[in-house]
Amino acid sequence: MRIRPARETDQDAIAAFTQDTWEQYEGGDYINHIFPKWATQTGPDQQTFVAEADGTPIGLIRAVLLSGHEAWFQGLRVDPAHRGSGVGEALTDRAFEWAREAGATVGRAMVFSWNVMGLGLTRAAGFDSGVEFRWGHPEPDPEAEVDGTVRRDPKAAWTYWQHARERDTLDGLGLDSEVPWALSEVTLGDFQWAGETESVLSIDRDGVVAATYRARVIEREAGDQSATWAEYGLAAWEDLPAAGDLLAAISRDAAMVGADRVRVLLPETPRVVGDAAAHRIELADNPDFVVRVDLTGRPTRR
Repeated sequence: MRIRPARETDQDAIAAFTQDTWEQYEGGDYINHIFPKWATQTGPDQQTFVAEADGTPIGLIRAVLLSGHEAWFQGLRVDPAHRGSGVGEALTDRAFEWAREAGATVGRAMVFSWNVMGLGLTRAAGFDSGVEFRWGHPEPDPEAEVDGTVRRDPKAAWTYWQHARERDTLDGLGLDSEVPWALSEVTLGDFQWAGETESVLSIDRDGVVAATYRARVIEREAGDQSATWAEYGLAAWEDLPAAGDLLAAISRDAAMVGADRVRVLLPETPRVVGDAAAHRIELADNPDFVVRVDLTGRPTRR
């Protein structure tokens, strides 16, 4: 077995062992759709690696540099016929090595909570437990009622986020603005970028009591249909009324940009999820996990 950079010609072999990875997940495994793009996107800040045995791809992983010190790993897959033979560990070792050489000191990855095999593989590869979140899906609504005052001041939103309970729960992470599905450490610069490029929302009630930012508006396909999604990188609020105001402000903001669907990253806590449910917001059936690995040394195998 050897680990090498991915090639476009690997597509058929990759599709063969990933097509049934997530039978229970609507739309199946996204790897089949994204791999051709990944194979051509290489450089100092991103690389996809393939494990090969006897000339045939049997596994893959993608590594992306999100900032000067943060790496994101995704798409870790191993051919079922080769699981348990060290393929996943070899792939993560190579990805960790690449990330360290690129200057990263911490790496993270997302694992669906129902993906038991993925959770086991990341733990065995050296990842530690990280944070837990759940997607909330408010409906776009230009007439959603907000009792407080909606502000679009990045500094005010950032100041609130700095001391919010949700920040501690998420370890300071929010949706990355450049790499879809990735989480990175949120900075004042991220709020300022969102204020200039996307949107920053905070609720003022004699002081800021809730905040979020819109990370992107993106077109996504599911089968032969497509939808415009507005994605919000985090959500933090003081109490139940503040939650209602922020979620309503998000609904209005999403409608303003023509979104069909909304995705808000919510910390997985009884208070936050319960508040969203109290306001009758659609919630994902399961939470997701973000695991982390210290890249300043060699990760410990379990």
